[in-house]
Amino acid sequence: MFDQLTEIIINYVEVKKEDIRPESRFIEDLGFTSFDFMSMLGEVEDVLDVEIDAEKAANIRTVQEACDYLSELA
Repeated sequence: MFDQLTEIIINYVEVKKEDIRPESRFIEDLGFTSFDFMSMLGEVEDVLDVEIDAEKAANIRTVQEACDYLSELA
C-alpha cells in the first residue's frame, strides 16, 4: 500500500519518492495544499477502487495514517 500511495503522491507535489516516509505529514512535510490532498484522494479512490469517507480523510495527517485507513478499505 505504501508504494502505491507514494506513486500517487509524487504526481501532486514536488518531492522525490525516496523522501516520502511513513511519518511524513502531507501538508507540513510534503507541501500539500488542502486542494492537492482532496484531489489525490480522488485519484486514490479511482486507482484502488475504494470509497473514502470525507470525515475520516479530514483526520489523516501522515502517509502511514493514509496507508492504514486504505488497508481497512481494501
